[in-house]
Amino acid sequence: MKNLIIAALLAGAISGCATVRESYAPDGRKAYALNCSGTARGWDKCRAAAGEKCGAAGYDVIDRNSENAAAISGNSSSVVGVQTQERAMMVACKAPK
Repeated sequence: MKNLIIAALLAGAISGCATVRESYAPDGRKAYALNCSGTARGWDKCRAAAGEKCGAAGYDVIDRNSENAAAISGNSSSVVGVQTQERAMMVACKAPK
């Protein structure tokens, strides 16, 4: 069981692309909540996902945040931890010109 938990934590930490969820910006525009957390992801993954969603018109960054995070699992005889970087960004597509 412990090995399964470790494998799941590591898989989540090294996944390579941003996850995207549709949302709405405070001004009512359709927006996208992007998550590019993990050791193998970076802000470039969020920017790439935003570019794919919004195309040539571009996008406005509505919010962006980052923090260090750790996941710890174990019992009285062993403890395993994984440190990762949490990154999230919300963008709204600009109107085509």
